[in-house]
Amino acid sequence: MSEAVETARLMDAVYRHQRHFYDLTRKYYLLGRDLLIDELQPPQGGNVLELGCGTGRNLIAAARRYPGARFYGLDISRHMLETAEKNIAKAGLSDRITLIEGDAANPAATEGLDVPAFDRVMYSYTLSMIPIWREALAAGTARLQEGGRIHVVDFGQQQRLPGWFRKLLFRWLTSFHVTPRAELEAELQGLAAKAGARLDFRPLYRGYADYAVMTRG
Repeated sequence: MSEAVETARLMDAVYRHQRHFYDLTRKYYLLGRDLLIDELQPPQGGNVLELGCGTGRNLIAAARRYPGARFYGLDISRHMLETAEKNIAKAGLSDRITLIEGDAANPAATEGLDVPAFDRVMYSYTLSMIPIWREALAAGTARLQEGGRIHVVDFGQQQRLPGWFRKLLFRWLTSFHVTPRAELEAELQGLAAKAGARLDFRPLYRGYADYAVMTRG
């Protein structure tokens, strides 16, 4: 069995029931998502891709914020995509948001969208859940338009928070198959150097989250 198939089965198992109350609970601890959307600022007529779009929460918020752009969401979990499709239809945005099932680490996964490159690629609390997260970042970079930007927000290393908090949080995240990526900044720096891109990386909320913007060209 391929790693992509194993990941899809795992994500479906984890979120088969959680997807129904995911957004109600995650808003309290998936911090920095709205900052990412505020700074996304796609060009008029631009194309925005979210890798690991989950329930569609970010896509809906961004589509409302930027009515001149077109949005695409990819997720490996069929159950999450079913919920995202319903949420997007309820928001009246089905004509501006397109969903596709696939592996974020596969550069060919978006070929069916008929979009050669994207002006913005975003990862919101996704890389900490993808086993081959480095490949997922590289795939996003490969899909990026010249002059485009990658936006990333995810769990940080809690470096300026109490040790007991870090220990409890990491233990809790492990139960959901979530692993904060201590090497995220170094990996982004390497990708930026290869792509001739600029990287802005900064911790948020005393290290609770990491936020990064990589600008190509």
